[in-house]
Order: sequence, then C-alpha cells, then structure tokens
Amino acid sequence: MTSSTPSPALDAAGLARYIDHTLLKPEATQADVAGLIAEAVELGVYSVCVSPSMLPLTLPADADLKVAVVCGFPSGKHASSIKAAEAALSVSQGTDEVDMVIDIGAAKAGRFDLVEADISAVRAEIPAPLILKVIIESAALTDDEIVGVCRAAVAAGADFVKTSTGFHPAGGATVHAVRLMRETVGDALGVKASGGVRSHADALAMIEAGASRLGVSGSKAVLSGAAVEPSANPAAY
Repeated sequence: MTSSTPSPALDAAGLARYIDHTLLKPEATQADVAGLIAEAVELGVYSVCVSPSMLPLTLPADADLKVAVVCGFPSGKHASSIKAAEAALSVSQGTDEVDMVIDIGAAKAGRFDLVEADISAVRAEIPAPLILKVIIESAALTDDEIVGVCRAAVAAGADFVKTSTGFHPAGGATVHAVRLMRETVGDALGVKASGGVRSHADALAMIEAGASRLGVSGSKAVLSGAAVEPSANPAAY
C-alpha cells in the first residue's frame, strides 16, 4: 500500500476488527478492566490490551475477543530473561498475544543483533499460534533504525511490528512510519499502529498506509467517527 488517502470502503464493524481496545494507564483498576471488556464486546473489537498485572481476565463465554498483554513495558530496558519470564507468565495466565518493547537504546546504537536476540528470547516463550508483537517506538528512531529493527523482528520470528507504547515523549504512530514498516516487513509480518490514533480518519489513514492492527483506547469515538481529545496522560493510548 502506497497511498495515504483513507479508504471509504471500511465500515464501523470492519474497522472494529482491526482494533486492540487498550487500557494501560498505571492507575487502572480491575473494575476499569471489567468496563474495558464490556465495551470491547459491545463494539466488536478484535482484542483487549492490558497490563500483565491485570491477568487473568474473565471474558464472557460467548465473546469473540482475544487478550493481549504488554511486556517489558514501557521502557524496554529490562533484561531479556526478565522479558521472557514475564511473557511466559502471561501465556500461563491465558493471554493470546504479547506486545513486547525492544531495547530502544540498542537500536539507537545500531546493535540490531542485540535487538534480534532480545526478541528471540521472548519468542521462545510464546508458542504458536500465540502472537508476538514487537514495539519499536518508531517516533524515537530514524528511518534507517526503523528498517533495522523491523528486519531484526522478522529474523527473530515475530508476528507483528508495532509503532509505539504511547508513553514516549517523541510521539506515537505516523503514516510515514507505518508505511516504512510495511515496506520493510512486506507480507511476512503484521504492522500495528498505536499511539495517538484518536479519530476515524487517523484509523483509516493508518490502515491505508499498511497497518493490519490498531492500538486504540478511545475505540467508541473512533468507530463513531468522532475525534478523541488528547489526554494529559499519554499512557491512555
């Protein structure tokens, strides 16, 4: 996909299946997560994405809903063995997908071998068909660094590359980063746009650029076509 012009062909129900309905605020409670799940079922989104301390989740018996959890979040500055252990615990508690953060400093230093090893350590604890998404914090990277970490993710056997945690001061997803990530991984991996996807137009633009999944907290507003006002707490995204 090369155009950044949003496609009008995707209806709300179709768009919902791209969405990981996300709640990663540090102050989130179990009651908040229960509300997240209820809203996710109502909206028909693909999954809920939560912090690992919130596991295990109780889903309605008939819910067509996956569970995603973050790992090494949000800094990525954890030993690979710790990330791997965190992923293994999440798998044992019923997660379907793990969104891990790479060591951004290793990428900035050009040590893509270390990035690959970090991802491989986590991948080893997530057996197929469970999904591993790799958060690269694209706004903090140059284009060459984005390409390098995406290639490392492919080599390590990841299933997705993901733009952002939503916590980094450099920002979140951009159409440019999503397009570059898609061009780099081709059809081998999914691409998840996350961080600042706050409107229906944002969502469609990211998909047109090559995103196959979206991380969104304000899913109801996005699906209704309304803009979500920026939050004082970027962790909301």
